[in-house]
Amino acid sequence: MIEQLEPEIYSEIYSPLEDSYLMSNALKSEIPNLLEKNSNLKFLEIGAGSGINLETAFGSGIKKENILGTDINNLAVEHCKKLGFECISSDLFAKIPKNKKFDLIIFNPPYLTLDKKEPKSSRISTTAGKKGNEIIIKFLKQTKNYLLINGKIFLLTSSLSKKIDFKKLGYDAEKILSQKLFFEEIVLWCLKNSR
Repeated sequence: MIEQLEPEIYSEIYSPLEDSYLMSNALKSEIPNLLEKNSNLKFLEIGAGSGINLETAFGSGIKKENILGTDINNLAVEHCKKLGFECISSDLFAKIPKNKKFDLIIFNPPYLTLDKKEPKSSRISTTAGKKGNEIIIKFLKQTKNYLLINGKIFLLTSSLSKKIDFKKLGYDAEKILSQKLFFEEIVLWCLKNSR
């Protein structure tokens, strides 16, 4: 399982919480089915953070050489490399070569609205703008360039951010899992190209 993060960087890297575990549980359930259809599945995680879902992908049977992680936080990138994964520093897809395509792209994005009381050091992992959905929309506009035909996206959203019209962005969306917390509901979606 995931190694304990060093205390001095623990607050700088997004640590696994309910949303991370929701994604992990879905991957454990879905990846074996996907691998039955394609044993050479190419996997990308945007915002790998602690590496929990890179480890879940590998533990569920995806070949390590087919797993790529990215994070905007260099500490998270270095941490994931220490776990043995290829991981690059990138703001969404900015540093991913245009010719790279993936069967499964996952993203547990920042999805909270701006709270000026929150420390700036943690906002990069949690805050997505005034509506809470700005980073997700940017991600979805870019993703199609990196998704193979019949590829899937696993994406987390929160009831605290403005609802997203997936159809308008060119995706068919299916709710896979959801979890009600004290103050919000987090939802894991499976998205496919609709056009």
